[in-house]
Amino acid sequence: MTTLASVNNVSLALGGDTLFDGLSLQVHQGDHIGLVGPNGSGKSSLFRLLAGKIEPDGGTVNTLPGVRVGFLPQEITSFPNEEVLTFVYDSVPGRPELRAELERHEARLAELEHDSHANHDELVTVASSVAELHEQIALLDAQFSEHDSKKILHGLGFTQADHQRLLSELSGGWKMRAVLASLLFQRPGLLLLDEPTNHLDMPSVAWFSKFLSSYDQALFLVSHDREFLNEQVNRVVSFEPEGVRTFRGNYERYLLQREEERQLLENRAKNLEKEKEHLEQFVRRFRAKASKAAQVQSRVRKLEKMESVELHASAREVRFSFPATDRGARTPMRVDDLCKSFGKHVVFDRVTLAVERGDRIAIVGPNGAGKTTLLKILAGEIEASAGRVHLPGQSNVRYFAQHHAEALDLQRTVLQEVAYASDGTSVESVRKVLGAMLFGERAIDKRISVLSGGERARVALAKILVRPGNVLLMDEPTNHLDLQTTESLTDALATYDGTLLFVSHNRAFIRRLATKLWVVHDRGVENYPGTLDDYLWSCQQRDVAPATEAAIKPVAQKRSRQARKEQRRKEAELRSKQNQGVKPLEKRVGELERSIARLEQTIAEHNEELSKPEVYDDPERRDRLLDEARTAQRELERSFEEWTESNERLEQLRGELKSMEG
Repeated sequence: MTTLASVNNVSLALGGDTLFDGLSLQVHQGDHIGLVGPNGSGKSSLFRLLAGKIEPDGGTVNTLPGVRVGFLPQEITSFPNEEVLTFVYDSVPGRPELRAELERHEARLAELEHDSHANHDELVTVASSVAELHEQIALLDAQFSEHDSKKILHGLGFTQADHQRLLSELSGGWKMRAVLASLLFQRPGLLLLDEPTNHLDMPSVAWFSKFLSSYDQALFLVSHDREFLNEQVNRVVSFEPEGVRTFRGNYERYLLQREEERQLLENRAKNLEKEKEHLEQFVRRFRAKASKAAQVQSRVRKLEKMESVELHASAREVRFSFPATDRGARTPMRVDDLCKSFGKHVVFDRVTLAVERGDRIAIVGPNGAGKTTLLKILAGEIEASAGRVHLPGQSNVRYFAQHHAEALDLQRTVLQEVAYASDGTSVESVRKVLGAMLFGERAIDKRISVLSGGERARVALAKILVRPGNVLLMDEPTNHLDLQTTESLTDALATYDGTLLFVSHNRAFIRRLATKLWVVHDRGVENYPGTLDDYLWSCQQRDVAPATEAAIKPVAQKRSRQARKEQRRKEAELRSKQNQGVKPLEKRVGELERSIARLEQTIAEHNEELSKPEVYDDPERRDRLLDEARTAQRELERSFEEWTESNERLEQLRGELKSMEG
């Protein structure tokens, strides 16, 4: 088994806290590793070590020569001001440099060809260099084609129109998607992904899950999404109180093995304790009897040599619950004819909704459809363009923003930030809440500016917890939380007695909490009649994004007879519409993709021929190869253009199908 990277006896301290001391582990070819542990345990720091972004205080980190490491951190602060497609396509190491070098050599070759006094040897040397560079570029194009880059961008939710947009025009979440696309396109030998789904919507997560399931390189993954983690990993590296441990299997298998270990150690400890008690009883009973002296001494020696069993220490866990809230109105929130536009872009057009007391509504839909905008309007963070949001006087609304860090005062301490939001709650109560969120006496005096993403998320949760209100709006609340804290939050929200509306791409979180689904699409909000699995299934039928079998489990047996009948009617209409338009387009796209592959192969073969020095001794052969290569290149460009147009028409038609299903 090939070892791609190894961490050998590494120690690392940050901010006065020791993260690793004697850490050792290996990453092998084909490993898909899930990295788990509480926030602050060092998961992101381990990734930065493997990526070469930081150096250890002691020990070594080695990567097999020739193995490229791709790293997606949780946050990136600077981006080049390039077009999206160019950024992804040129992310392959060496491609821009090869292209620039080719331009220089071609310019020199043109000079020499027009110079009647040019040195023949230099002409041959430069021509050979041009041919060699063409061959290298052709090899790169065969491995990393523009077609593949477009497919990845499409899978992650970018439209054809987005390809020419500058990164500077995109939101932070879409910039992170572009970086993720570039890493997937490069196919590095070791891919490090730190919470990669934080900026994805559910259709994109489904496509991404399928892509990674067939990724044949090594993968190291941190994710708070339990289902996503289970789908991807075959090995778990876990930060435990007793040290870093490795377990075979997915996350569920890790939990099972960990529990089996705990029970085994506890049983062993109980058996040793019983044996020790029996030995001590014998010694106490017969210590004074000379006839038993030898037996007593034997048992004393055995007691002295008895091993002890060290049980697993309990990791500190976030444990909290929401206090009881005021009962509130029967309809704590109502929306009438809501409209919202940003300039010429219409997000919502005459949306009417009602929320009943005790509802737990998951708001889903593709990114950019308006999920966050809807929550912000309901929370009073932004104003609607038209229409009204009705809130009875008994409704006390609290809002947890997706980018909660932006709402925190970086200069305040943890205690000051939460106390400021507590509206008169005693300092002792605030300290108690912070303790439940794992902020001890030292941690509560830290400034917000020095906290990790996970710690800031816990501060934002603490601000909600000290004064939760009876209507809670939460936008991606599990982002930046570790798995354990995510599950603790889920448990707490399951007992929350108010009304909950939330946006999330975390399937396990939605399954546990949601009693209703709102689907945001096509300038509206649909009160969806089915389950999350029904929604994911309908996304697959519309080909919004391919999804894994684990993510899509049609549950028709749970639907009512009337719902099944209606579904069959819709499916019949869908099949008819597909036969009229979608199927021929899908067939043509497939033909174009095969043509593109054939032309790329032809160009690669001609470039290989042109790399041979003897070709330049035969001008007729050289010119023929160059003409054929140029013709294939022009045909390739036309095929790409038609492929792009066909995909756009396909997307438009699928949008019509989506409206029909809605």
